[in-house]
Amino acid sequence: MTNKLDEVFKQGRNDLLNVYCTAGYPHLHSTTEVILALQESGVDMIEIGMPYSDPIADGPVIQASNNQALANGMSIPMLFSQLESIKDKLTVPIMLMGYLNPIMQFGVEAFCKKAAEVGVTALIIPDLPAEEYQRKYKKTFAANMLHNIFLVTPQSSAERIKLYDKLGGGFVYVVSSAGITGAAHNIVAQKSYFEKIKGLKLRLPVLVGFGIRSKDDLDVVGKYASGGIVGSAYIKAISYRENIPDTTQSFVQNLRT
Repeated sequence: MTNKLDEVFKQGRNDLLNVYCTAGYPHLHSTTEVILALQESGVDMIEIGMPYSDPIADGPVIQASNNQALANGMSIPMLFSQLESIKDKLTVPIMLMGYLNPIMQFGVEAFCKKAAEVGVTALIIPDLPAEEYQRKYKKTFAANMLHNIFLVTPQSSAERIKLYDKLGGGFVYVVSSAGITGAAHNIVAQKSYFEKIKGLKLRLPVLVGFGIRSKDDLDVVGKYASGGIVGSAYIKAISYRENIPDTTQSFVQNLRT
């Protein structure tokens, strides 16, 4: 049995689109509507943020969506219940992005087991050190066929990036520049950084995130990676729209054409 995420990358494309959404936003039960709308709009994979009170890597837009989702009553058990209800409808790979503390409170083994049961293909945990992952959790992830996706930044050394490439799975998440999600990053200005990553000839494919908000941005990163990750721009788009399917369709279409 293969991981659905791996199948996507086997296509060898450079225009893959991963869109981030926050579970329980804009309303508690929006999660499934948003996921299915993204799938219907033609995204290649979906990254679902698990709301947390102190999301260190996220900018104000995603932080605000986290706060609203928590106020709405979102929790990890609620998210698993929502994913369970649509798992038979999902054709694109879904990933969970979140922080280590809530996962540990749930129980890492129990979390991984349940995530796999509801169709999750990978986890993105920014505050999980590679050494701790290797020592404590790698076997648990593998037993549940879950990839662990590491983030690299312009400050990451070549040795560190190669370690993430060795230990991780799915893809390497390349943060476009130092900072937080949603900030006004100049994607074009990061050419030398992207060339450095490409020159390392990593085992895993690469997706670029943070500050991606247009087709022009995606075209730039497509020269160096398999595609891009869009988060804050999508959260903004659905924050004040009632018709999530139509808004999502228009949003993704603008990124594609």
